[in-house]
Amino acid sequence: MKRRYAIGFLTIATLAIFWFLATGPLALISPGRFPSPPDVWASLKQVSTKGYANGLLYQHVLHSLKLVALGFVVAIGTGVPLGLLMGWSRRAEAIINPVFSIIRPIPPLAWIPLAILWLGLGDAAKVMVIWFAAFVPSVINSFTGVRRIEPYVIEAARMLGTPRWRFVREVLIPAAAPLIFTGMRLSLQASWTTLVAAELVGALYGLGRILNVAQQDIYPGMIFVGMACVAILGWATTRLLAEVETRSLPWIQMARA
Repeated sequence: MKRRYAIGFLTIATLAIFWFLATGPLALISPGRFPSPPDVWASLKQVSTKGYANGLLYQHVLHSLKLVALGFVVAIGTGVPLGLLMGWSRRAEAIINPVFSIIRPIPPLAWIPLAILWLGLGDAAKVMVIWFAAFVPSVINSFTGVRRIEPYVIEAARMLGTPRWRFVREVLIPAAAPLIFTGMRLSLQASWTTLVAAELVGALYGLGRILNVAQQDIYPGMIFVGMACVAILGWATTRLLAEVETRSLPWIQMARA
């Protein structure tokens, strides 16, 4: 574990040194195409202290976190139960899957015009787009998790006369939990990926707003700050979800060890 972290740190440090040399002393890359570390630092100081694109950095970060959290929670709250239902009930799958199969290939960004038409330019439209992006992976992985349960587990529960709700709570969900969490990780990644595009339209705050304004201003340093914030927040929230998974499924970690 320590060796893996050391290798990762060495890789990042090497890239940082190359970045500094290529944009600075060696002048291999034009500052107009890719910012140097001093340019990024100056941009970070500006957005943190004076503000940029209608707000300070913490305001943009909090707004983006709120949108991702809302879209992700709604997607998990609707996608996981639907996937479990489709996986357990052949009848439910026959009814729901044709509609889901039609909607599934539609890119999340294609919903932006309809979201604006239905919900306006406020946060609700952005949450809807994020919800759809995160909804699909949660449904698919929850469905697959149920279908991969060994038949003898289900038969044993039936022979013991386990009540339906107890079976769902104590057998179905725990057995499908590893793939449910896989779907949640994919959903979280999709939420962050879609956030920036959703915030490009009609947003007053958010990291997507920073990127949009910086692109119009031809401000590479600020663009890099916005991208770095998305990367850091995406990594941090993924790590948080991984910690929740570890605490929720300790037997998985024991098996891997």
